[in-house]
Amino acid sequence: MKDPLKPRDKITQHMTRDGLVRENQTTGEVQRVSGRDAEQNLSPAAQEDLPVSAGGTAEKALNRAVSEYDAHAARKRIRKANSKIREGEAVRQRPGSRLQFSDEERGDPALQKYIRKSETRADKLDTAREAIPKKRVLHKERVFDEATGTAHTKLRFDKVDKTAPKIKPNPAGRPVREAAMLVHGKIHEVENENVGVESGHKGEELAERGAGSAYRYAKRRHKLKPYRAAAKAEQKAVKANAEYLYQKALHDNPALLSGNPLNQFFQKQRLKREYAKAARAAKTAGSTAQKTAQTTKKTAEASAKAAKRVAEEAKKTAAFVARHWKCCLIVLAGFLLIVLLIGGLQSCSILFSGAGGGVAASSYQSEDADILAAEAAYCELEAELQRYLDTYESTHDYDEYHYDLDEIEHDPYVLISILSALHEGAWTAGEVQATLQMLFEKQYILTETVTREVRYRTETRTGTRTVTDPETGETSTETYEYTVQVPYDYYICQVSLENFNLSHVPVYILGEETLSKYALYMSVLGNRPDLFGNSEYISRYITNRPAGYEIPASALEDETFATLIAEAEKYIGYPYVWGGSNPSTSFDCSGFVSWVLTNSGVCNTGRLGAQGLYNISTPVSNPQPGDLVFFTGTYDTPGVSHVGIYVGNSMMLHCGDPISYSNLNSSYWQSHFYAYARPPYN
Repeated sequence: MKDPLKPRDKITQHMTRDGLVRENQTTGEVQRVSGRDAEQNLSPAAQEDLPVSAGGTAEKALNRAVSEYDAHAARKRIRKANSKIREGEAVRQRPGSRLQFSDEERGDPALQKYIRKSETRADKLDTAREAIPKKRVLHKERVFDEATGTAHTKLRFDKVDKTAPKIKPNPAGRPVREAAMLVHGKIHEVENENVGVESGHKGEELAERGAGSAYRYAKRRHKLKPYRAAAKAEQKAVKANAEYLYQKALHDNPALLSGNPLNQFFQKQRLKREYAKAARAAKTAGSTAQKTAQTTKKTAEASAKAAKRVAEEAKKTAAFVARHWKCCLIVLAGFLLIVLLIGGLQSCSILFSGAGGGVAASSYQSEDADILAAEAAYCELEAELQRYLDTYESTHDYDEYHYDLDEIEHDPYVLISILSALHEGAWTAGEVQATLQMLFEKQYILTETVTREVRYRTETRTGTRTVTDPETGETSTETYEYTVQVPYDYYICQVSLENFNLSHVPVYILGEETLSKYALYMSVLGNRPDLFGNSEYISRYITNRPAGYEIPASALEDETFATLIAEAEKYIGYPYVWGGSNPSTSFDCSGFVSWVLTNSGVCNTGRLGAQGLYNISTPVSNPQPGDLVFFTGTYDTPGVSHVGIYVGNSMMLHCGDPISYSNLNSSYWQSHFYAYARPPYN
């Protein structure tokens, strides 16, 4: 019998991390043929199996590598733990919407249905909030190392919700509209000759406008969908929580079930309103989940007490109605009659709505708690900036410091008026946090400049030299001292803080319509002069409004001046608005003078600044009523900085804060006076 056939050996060579190896593909045998040392596995698990050596350079290197591996793994674990902590904090910092239930409450069959509904609504709210677009925000964190006694800054990124986007106009929309207007204009030139063409063209224009409006509406709804869904989910969560608290109150107080269904309905609505109010307060304060749970507990206790109170009041009311039912019917009939009469008087209703609308348009629409919370949040940003400056030298390491710092301050009415104009009326403290940060960054400009200088210091050093005795010729070595100039780096830090003035910010961030709203709020301080009693605007706008000034009759004989001053006096009491140039937005000093000159018809200047008005005017030494008076240095700007209208007798009408008459003989105006000049009257 023949031997079975055997396959031939197939030998291959290839490089590995341990060097060149030879492998028999038939038998699987691997033979190392390289003379290079094999690579060591430095992981802690592998090191446990290594023999212990007597020491040396190789062992020290190995131990150092193991230490580096352990340190890297520890840092990785710390970063992962910190990330989880930050994510947990971000969740906890959201307005609380989840009630906390005890085991006893969960085990009660009467409450299980409402607990499940509350938790389901809370889960949906969390999902809706997660769907809101996020953005990464860089935060700086000061960390103190106790071992070394030094502090350093660490950077980290946090994910925060993006604010609801504002729909901006399409840049390509204007050329398209202009082209459409051109086409429609050409059609209008001939459509009068044909009624059919005219009616078809009007229908086409209506269709175009309708399509454009539908497109913009759909685009806005699509962009705001996640925010709308989150708000809707929050309302449902609050409603579900209120329902549970009502059922819990009934469960703990069975006596509340007594009475007619109408009484029970009013009790339920009362409890829901109280919980909704508490939830809004918790959201405004930005409470954490723990605080919200405490608030919920207190709300539940208050709800039980309120339910008892409502039940008692309802019983009293029912008894009164039972005793005086005829009178109640008469009162009800009278009320219905009044409603019908008011409904029929449409003109009167329009008049009342117009008057009320005027007051409402100039009033702050937000709740007092939200307004005060926004002001407190802005003050906290200012306090943080002040703390940073106060501890600057202890947290930095430079040789010399120079400071040029403006005051850290703002007027609360300016802040609240800007927020109300930007957010179109009512807003909550949580909704304006991003806006507050934006305003703060525009108001305060912090600049830190470090300059390096090479300086020299004198150092004394010791040297040796050989000395020969002139008599004996013997040599010896002696020590001597000498000085040298040694260069070194010297760092000088210049810290400057510019307060741009919050009242100067609106013109840069508001459009003409919103700037008009801002001016309206400021003119009456939102009809809430009681909010911030220390504001300097209260005395200017409310308690001490600008007094009039009777211009001499001789001055009014000049027709040009009479026309000019008649236009100017229309706006006495208007607030100062940086960059304002018309009555709808109010004015600044140059905007006021430019408007009066142009709209009185005596001199068409257009919109010019104070320096521009001076440039087109002719300086005079003997001013007459109607001339302009110019000032410098009233704020930090080169050249002419302020302008007013001279009315004679050392008086001027100017846009101060607000527009009013001022005496030029005051020390302030005398110290800043520049010149009188006459504009080029027609």
